[in-house]
Amino acid sequence: MSQDDQSDTRGLQQSRPNEVGVFATRVISALRERQVVCSDGVRQFVLDHLVRAILTPGDCDPAQLFEELRGHRLTVDAVIDLYIPRAACCLGQSWVDDDITFADVTVGALRLQALLEEASAQSRLELVTNDARLRAIVVLPRGEQHFLGVSVVAAQLRRMGCEVSVSFDECLDALSARVIEEQPDMVLISCSRRETLETIKETVQVIRQVPMGPMIALGGAVMLDTDDLKERTGVDIVTGTAKDAVAFCSKRAHALSRL
Repeated sequence: MSQDDQSDTRGLQQSRPNEVGVFATRVISALRERQVVCSDGVRQFVLDHLVRAILTPGDCDPAQLFEELRGHRLTVDAVIDLYIPRAACCLGQSWVDDDITFADVTVGALRLQALLEEASAQSRLELVTNDARLRAIVVLPRGEQHFLGVSVVAAQLRRMGCEVSVSFDECLDALSARVIEEQPDMVLISCSRRETLETIKETVQVIRQVPMGPMIALGGAVMLDTDDLKERTGVDIVTGTAKDAVAFCSKRAHALSRL
């Protein structure tokens, strides 16, 4: 009996290193998965967590979700500029792949909007004097529906110290009246579909009629599959970042001031 006990113990001792090795391999693999970083700097593990959170049935507390993202050592800027847009793209792709319903996309987008508002409330604005404060209007033309993307751009501009208003689905007369009243330094138009380009061209022509009119920028998903956007629409600059639009506007304003 004692010999059998010793034999069993030796067997357990011999198998234990193998078990430890397998466990260690799994841990290392999981850690590697957590550290996978996409080309734009997004950590895939954190992005997957965000997408699951906005698609999980039941309540979703944006404040709690924001704190969870911050717990992954994300800055407020990263949440707004990287993770929310990427999560929105994941929703769209999952719908195209027929993995989720349009209702899921709608709920997920609304939760991302709430998360954006929470993150924006926590962001630190760059302080500028009133004389240097740029005024901007972010425009979502008729026929476009990517409200979240426009909200992200507006949040980016506000963090850079700009005074921002947003135009959703306004007719050209209403937009023209807004430009005359607010006298913005720049108008940023967002476009996701080539079918909207003719509307954008008409929008640009209307804005150009305003004396001492603003700089006009165009951005959005349409940049990915359409060339010659500047020539086709008449805008001053085509860019995918609010930072580039602000830099171009500031340079333009400085050049005009020297005339």
